[in-house]
Amino acid sequence: MSRHKNNYTVSIIVPARNEEGTIERLVKQAPLLGSRTEIIFIEGHSKDKTKKEINRVMKLYRHIKIRLLSQGPTVGKAAAVKLGFEASRSDILIILDADLSIAPSDLRRFYAALAKEHNQLIMGNRLIYPLERDSMRFLNMIANTWFGYIFSWILNQRIHDTLAGTKALFRSDYLRIKRNQKYFGDFDPFGDFDLIFGAAYLKLKLVEIPVRYRARIYGTTNIKRF
Repeated sequence: MSRHKNNYTVSIIVPARNEEGTIERLVKQAPLLGSRTEIIFIEGHSKDKTKKEINRVMKLYRHIKIRLLSQGPTVGKAAAVKLGFEASRSDILIILDADLSIAPSDLRRFYAALAKEHNQLIMGNRLIYPLERDSMRFLNMIANTWFGYIFSWILNQRIHDTLAGTKALFRSDYLRIKRNQKYFGDFDPFGDFDLIFGAAYLKLKLVEIPVRYRARIYGTTNIKRF
């Protein structure tokens, strides 16, 4: 598939659980990419009014293509991302966490890198720039560093930040990763490892883009650290 870099369609996949306070800001800040951009929220059993807020924002910003999916019986970010990927028919899929810890404007660089060269998995790297205070807890930092070394050794390629939530790839490559998922099993609660191992198996280039990591502005983390 050969297209001009501005002609790709894009789906921004946003898992959202207990993120009522960030939904409108995310929509307002999300960049328009390629020939068409849609935002797909996957609401996952929130205890606040996240679902109601997404519906309100959808009506308020009718000029932006926004879709809302309910996660249903599944739980966890990996399942939410998979649901969003399956619902999309766009050329490019980009994952963005709803907590705004990574600025939506950074997605321009993810899109530009992917549109320039196929056969890539673009990943955020939060460990280059200084971290904003209270953005990443000490145990998370240790885990990210440890996973980075382990993955670098396994894949024979230096990877710094395996668990950065923002990742981008062509939908056609995701479908290839999905077909090979049986080789790796179903062990990944976040979805990051499935994409990284799957991309490496397909010999996709793993590219990290530095991003500034910010403290969340609403609520508490949904990550179970242990």
